[in-house]
Amino acid sequence: MRRKLDLRTGRPVWFAYRAPSVSAGKLTRDVKADVAVVGMGISGAMIAEALTAQGMSVVCIDRRGPMKGSTSATTALVQFEVDQPLTKLSPMIGRTNAERAWRRSRLAIESLFARITELDISCGLHRRASLYLAGNVLGPGDLAEEAAARRQAGLSVFHLTPKPLAERFGIERDGAILSHGNLTLDPRQLTAGLLLKAAQRGAKLFAPVEAVKIETGRDGVTIATDSGATISAAHVVLATGYELLDIAPAAKHRIISTWAMATRSQPKKLWPEEAFIWEASDPYLYMRATRDGRVICGGEDEDFSDEEQRDALIAAKVSRLSEKLGRLFPKLDTTAEFAWAGSFGTTSTGLPYIGAVPRHPRVHAVMGYGGNGITYSQIASEIIASALAGRTDADADLYAFKR
Repeated sequence: MRRKLDLRTGRPVWFAYRAPSVSAGKLTRDVKADVAVVGMGISGAMIAEALTAQGMSVVCIDRRGPMKGSTSATTALVQFEVDQPLTKLSPMIGRTNAERAWRRSRLAIESLFARITELDISCGLHRRASLYLAGNVLGPGDLAEEAAARRQAGLSVFHLTPKPLAERFGIERDGAILSHGNLTLDPRQLTAGLLLKAAQRGAKLFAPVEAVKIETGRDGVTIATDSGATISAAHVVLATGYELLDIAPAAKHRIISTWAMATRSQPKKLWPEEAFIWEASDPYLYMRATRDGRVICGGEDEDFSDEEQRDALIAAKVSRLSEKLGRLFPKLDTTAEFAWAGSFGTTSTGLPYIGAVPRHPRVHAVMGYGGNGITYSQIASEIIASALAGRTDADADLYAFKR
């Protein structure tokens, strides 16, 4: 039924911070709901909260438990910039659609900020600038073209040449694109807050429970579980992260391995403005600071999903990340106090798949988030909440399976 993966290994930095406890009961008898959500990570939590806000009855299940999958492995650079630069995405899907995708991502950041604020979820929410450094994918000239394309799409960005980049941020590179208004937060605390809000509105949370069979009919969906109980719902949402169910088409989605580390707390050594930093390079490199002054650095992604191979590379990959971090900021102590590996799903365009599964109109899936997991989780919650309420999201076609 499920293509199982060990979604993360090691000790992610988020376990250094306390997150609210989320209780999940045992599923001992058959239950019914308007919607069944499979997965209680960040995506499932956002969808459950959005649906209960619309007055729908929701049942959530997870084969591990709340927040025990890939959510803890994210480095949580919550930004509107998508994995695929606008100048590279435009030839793939057309300039109009590429600009729509970038603008929707920008809007998602604003919507998420407002949502967290309105729900009063304590998760270390702060605004951050973002620096996209010139690299081997986009050199200085390409970066200037990318900045111009983003501005033409209506996005407020600034192209920094080497001198102002060094003077303002202390970074010696061939240039960067500067943007503002992205978000830093604790993903476990946010997920817990959303699940607790959904539960307050009546959502039922059950774990550990695994969906072993999904049967779709004209009037609803039935989920058989490993507990022997069944869940009957009008709709099912698969929010299983990068661990797909067989009903979801895997051909458009591939699994990538990634590695990350976090340093000790050293707030006095951080770079100006604590901006997010990521490179227009392959292999990928990105970094951010935590609220208590640790530096999270990740990347070195590789296109394979074998967990043993991935985990065997942790020491070497983290050593490389530490070395790159030290070259960029020589005054930092780049010793890894936390180190972990994880798997994530991506697509050729960098845009996720969100919506009804082909031939199964009552089964909705969210997959292929790439490096924009939390941003796309927000978009997914908007699109799916609209669809299940009988409305059409204006950008749903950008992310649909049949696009």
